[in-house]
Amino acid sequence: MSAESPAIPKPAALEPPLGSLGVAVAGLFVAGLAISTIRAGGSPFPSPFGEAGDALAYFRDHPSAVRTGAVLQYASAIPLTLYTAAAAARLRRVADGFGPALAAIGGALAVVFLICSGLVSWALTVPEVVSDPALVRGLHTLAFLCGGPANVMATGLLVAGIAMSAMPRRLLAPWLISAGLVIAVIALCTTAALALTAAAFLLPIARFTGMAWLIAAGFLLPRS
Repeated sequence: MSAESPAIPKPAALEPPLGSLGVAVAGLFVAGLAISTIRAGGSPFPSPFGEAGDALAYFRDHPSAVRTGAVLQYASAIPLTLYTAAAAARLRRVADGFGPALAAIGGALAVVFLICSGLVSWALTVPEVVSDPALVRGLHTLAFLCGGPANVMATGLLVAGIAMSAMPRRLLAPWLISAGLVIAVIALCTTAALALTAAAFLLPIARFTGMAWLIAAGFLLPRS
């Protein structure tokens, strides 16, 4: 009698847990904000819309705080990469249409912009960089654009892709799908911050509700 061939695991069994990855993304990102603020003595990360002198003083006086935030922001891109890959693979199995592709592209862009923001922020801790006010202003603005409007907009595309994929077969609760689409629209509207400073208030709204939505969808989206 021939020996039984070993069972081949199904692709779904090899996927990392989406919900836990979502928690890791949010946890690392929020930890970066909190720890860097604590290490800076309670001073928050400066806004690029504020006074150039205040930002220059912050980066000159708190390099360790800036570097801590940059490293944790960079690290949060790792679970986001895994989340995007696993979500796109799962959606391709359980959904039709262009939603899975939209989720994959949006997630990939969100990862790239998050990494770029973390690296540029890290560069702001180099002493030779901080000695040049014009260079600090330029890098500070670039870090904000990558980690703010660009990253939030791309995350909105990820959320929209998952929500649109779940809609036809009701893979998620209707209220969660509707909430995801609303969050995606708000995230896309943050693009207005490139032209209107007042629109920047949409950034934290879209960012943190988007993180919460990805966590909920990760735990509730069926594998098959």
